[in-house]
Amino acid sequence: MGKGQKPPEFDNGDNIEPVDLKKALEERYLAYALSTIMHRALPDVRDGLKPVHRRIMHAMRLLRLNPDQGFAKCARIVGEVMGKFHPHGDQAIYDALVRLAQDFSSRYPLVDGQGNFGNIDGDAPAAMRYTEARMTEVATDLLEGITEDAVDFRPTYNEEDEEPAVLPGAFPNLLANGSSGIAVGMATSIPPHNAAELCTAALLLIDDPKAPVEALMSKDDEDGLVQGPDFPTGGVVVDSRETILEAYRTGRGSFRVRARWEKEDQGRGTWVAVVTEIPYQVQKSRLIEKIAELVVARKLPLLEDVRDESAEDVRIVLTPKSRTVDPALMMESLFKLTDLESRISLNMNVLSRGKVPNILSLKSALQEWLEHRKEVLVRRSRHRLAEIERRLEILAGYLIAYLNIDEVIKIIREEDEPKKVMMERFSLTDNQAEAILNMRLRALRKLEEIEIRKEFDGLTEEKKQIEGLLASNAKQWKTIRWEVEQVRKKFGPDTELGRRRTAFADAPEHDDADIHHAMVEKEPVTVVVSEKGWLRAMKGHLTDFSVLAFKEGDGLKLAFHAQTTDKILVFTTGGKFYTIGADRLPGGRGHGEPIRIMVDMENDQDIVTAFVHAPGRKLLLASHDGNGFIVPEAEVVANTRKGKQVMNVRAPDEAVRCVFVAGDHVAVVGDNRKMVVFPLAEVPEMTRGKGVRLQKYKDGRLLDIKTFEMSAGLSWQDSADRTFVKSREELTEWISARAAAGRLVPKGFPRTGKFG
Repeated sequence: MGKGQKPPEFDNGDNIEPVDLKKALEERYLAYALSTIMHRALPDVRDGLKPVHRRIMHAMRLLRLNPDQGFAKCARIVGEVMGKFHPHGDQAIYDALVRLAQDFSSRYPLVDGQGNFGNIDGDAPAAMRYTEARMTEVATDLLEGITEDAVDFRPTYNEEDEEPAVLPGAFPNLLANGSSGIAVGMATSIPPHNAAELCTAALLLIDDPKAPVEALMSKDDEDGLVQGPDFPTGGVVVDSRETILEAYRTGRGSFRVRARWEKEDQGRGTWVAVVTEIPYQVQKSRLIEKIAELVVARKLPLLEDVRDESAEDVRIVLTPKSRTVDPALMMESLFKLTDLESRISLNMNVLSRGKVPNILSLKSALQEWLEHRKEVLVRRSRHRLAEIERRLEILAGYLIAYLNIDEVIKIIREEDEPKKVMMERFSLTDNQAEAILNMRLRALRKLEEIEIRKEFDGLTEEKKQIEGLLASNAKQWKTIRWEVEQVRKKFGPDTELGRRRTAFADAPEHDDADIHHAMVEKEPVTVVVSEKGWLRAMKGHLTDFSVLAFKEGDGLKLAFHAQTTDKILVFTTGGKFYTIGADRLPGGRGHGEPIRIMVDMENDQDIVTAFVHAPGRKLLLASHDGNGFIVPEAEVVANTRKGKQVMNVRAPDEAVRCVFVAGDHVAVVGDNRKMVVFPLAEVPEMTRGKGVRLQKYKDGRLLDIKTFEMSAGLSWQDSADRTFVKSREELTEWISARAAAGRLVPKGFPRTGKFG
């Protein structure tokens, strides 16, 4: 009760009870969370079912919808489930029933559906009043022994009936059919697997309970152990064996699943790619729409057209732009941009022992299933033993009656309470006397005594065997082993339902640049960079840059030709390189966009230069203070917006030059109009750093730099576009070691102090 509150003096009929809001919310939310976890979202490790699926199976058994019986309307099944066991919406129950029947959703369907149950295109099933269903062989395996006290029953929601807490589960349903669900604070995602492989792994565990997860996983395709997921829609898993093994060891991971495709020759050198299997849980119609949208948007330049020629089987036809297109590269671009490749997660979060949410490894999941099978075996054996003992008791009474048949008839005819008299006379139990009194006259034939003795001896022998089984742990596991072998035989690799559908392969290795080209339409563009750092890409290769318009106060810094498939490298005064795809540059209709929108560039930095990336080249970088070094161009490519720091500069110094390395000598000129020439070999090659001193200054700074072939001479252009060339002999007085102060530039050198 809250502070200062007084208890009511009398009950005024309101029955108001003060409650601490925080405590009430905690309790009630926890109750809701537990209800969601236990009774809705997470499957039981023993039978692999959530309550709604278990109730559907139980209701279908009560309706006697066995595989060899006729079908019943789904509306009737849903009504039975909703009315007796599952007080939720009829549509939710029907949706669960439909998924159990769809052969593209369930690897081993538990429901045999008749009518329209939806399709892989994502079309909805017909209404429940039109469709019919019955159980499959897999469902009967799950239910086998349910009437023999194999599992506990609990009261239903209204306590008018009973429902099983778990099914006997002779089939490894949790892993074979998989499961997915979102609870409160936890989720589960288990892909389907091959039942025969699971049974082989379970048999290995029976023989060696200490076997690690590695021993249960396949080392080659012939050993019959678990290879990985086996999706109903097939496909190809392109993960390494190590990745798959780690996922099953921890119970967490994911699988990359690709569509299965093949190249189909059309004659005269032409071909098409045909997709025959798509990844699990991908809607085919939506997939084809997405591919068509990408073709229209010119995001798939290698692809001409996509057609759906599917009937019963999947058949998606992909037509290339030309016969010279590399099929693998075209498919790689599709895998990158569409759901032809999808990632299926593995999160084996299940109700361990039916009570505790827990993330299990492959071994733990199989062990708990086997422990459940052992418990079911023991319970069924005890139930059968009790039945045998009851029957033997009655048969013993029958034998006494036969030996004293005349006296028995006399007692029945003459006594008022024959049951009591018979019990005293022949020392019979109540059950025996009741059975004799209920016996039909036709059973008094002479042959009947022989039949009774035969049955008595047979049951005595069976009783002895069951008692032996219950007393021996080894015999129990031997029986379970036989049961698992029967399941493996029924769903073996040579059966239509049991054969493996999903294959395993290594993803083909392709150069990232090739894949990037395959995803971008190759078109000529002119990249324009303004003085204030605005970038744009004009269509075509322009020759006259004077027609370009800029914002007021801005002008042309540089422009160069490129293709939309190219990477543009931008070097800034802070010594950073940024990489921008030419296809990502804004069009040339306006003034473009500032580079700071495209990359994370500091406000106090400016663009030094920009150019098209060519991996084989080398760059010579230089700063204002005269430091510099050579860097391979492949090392400066940045994969993120943050760019890549290559040249270390500290204010007030900044990077001022980036030139392509060509030749064997370097010419450096400072703003003091002094020039020095030295061999290129004296400049070190680095991937990042400050560099070495290129030219020494008293009060000047580096203005320009150039690499050249000494045998061809050093050339420059003046303001009138005249070219001057100085030979080795003419450069003698400027040639020295690196880091010299140099001498005043030769006569005729441009007044700008740059090589032009």
